[in-house]
Amino acid sequence: MAMLALKPPMGWNAWNYFGYMSINERVIRETADAMADFGFLDAGYNIVSVDDCWMSRERDGNGDLQPDPATFPSGMKALGDYIHARGLKYGLYAGGGVLTYCRRPGSFGFERRDAKKFAEWGVDLLKYDFGYPAPGSDPTHLFRRMGQALRESGRDIIFSGCLGKRQVSEWMKSCGANMWRLAGDITDSWNSIVNVALNAVGLEAYAGHSAWNDPDMMVVGLNGDGYVGKIGGGCTVNEYEAHFALWCMLSAPLLMGHDVRSTTPEILNILLNKELIDINQDDLGLSAFRIPELACQDVILAKPLYGGDIAFCLLNQFDNPKLMPLCWDYCGWEITDKVKIRDVIAHEDLGIYDSGICPKVEPHSVKVFRATRI
Repeated sequence: MAMLALKPPMGWNAWNYFGYMSINERVIRETADAMADFGFLDAGYNIVSVDDCWMSRERDGNGDLQPDPATFPSGMKALGDYIHARGLKYGLYAGGGVLTYCRRPGSFGFERRDAKKFAEWGVDLLKYDFGYPAPGSDPTHLFRRMGQALRESGRDIIFSGCLGKRQVSEWMKSCGANMWRLAGDITDSWNSIVNVALNAVGLEAYAGHSAWNDPDMMVVGLNGDGYVGKIGGGCTVNEYEAHFALWCMLSAPLLMGHDVRSTTPEILNILLNKELIDINQDDLGLSAFRIPELACQDVILAKPLYGGDIAFCLLNQFDNPKLMPLCWDYCGWEITDKVKIRDVIAHEDLGIYDSGICPKVEPHSVKVFRATRI
């Protein structure tokens, strides 16, 4: 079996836009088509993932999970075949409890049976949620059961653990997970984006090849629409730009959540920023760490890159413009080193600096620099 998720997984998940009421096989098929048509597949977004409520409320007579006949009448293998035929990977959802959060059958006590069925259907990624566990169940034990079942399934399946707590970073890898959720559900709002991002800062020692901290799926492009969009109310283009940049710096899985079929040019420009994607997918596999602040409440992240470059992200989470001094002495360079700075959002070379740089960062925005010592 192959090593999985050597770099942060990229793709799309149905939940943030479609939630539990609007998901069906037509939506998934049309999304798979749109992933190719809009250039997302070429950029590396290669997963199309179905979330909760795909399954019927009862298992079949053999004890197997079965699709909801009203919303997935063609069956889950046929859906996977459609996704695979477009060069994409197939993601599916299950829960470790007796019921999922939407009260569909959970996998507790059925882990090996379900893992075998997922393998038969051609599943490439399993998002494994907690749901309603049996009384007294230990979360580590529940995720470990499914991790072992997936290894015995006969198919390489990325294991995405979803408990939504920061401390899972300490043990989820030991369950075989390739990525793990660190917080409760994100909403389509600036405060939520910042809180979820900063919740992941400080956990970089737990992340690396085949094992990634997952702040949550992205809300870029929801624009206040869809299931999560209506909860949060929407964000500005600057805020979505910052959101995507932060996820790239954190080496987070890049799982889009908007309705791909209706992607606007502004959102396409954010999500297809190759320079930011390259930072996220960097071969070194390190996540950004926070460097000491030189000015009050500054948030500056540094991400070492393969070959010696360093990416810096300066986050202004506040409502007014902010001058943010950056010094690279904290990252292993000397303060007197000459460093070439490139703005990877503006796609512009800024010049050579020999002590630091102090740009103005607009409200609810970021600056992201790729720095090269010369």
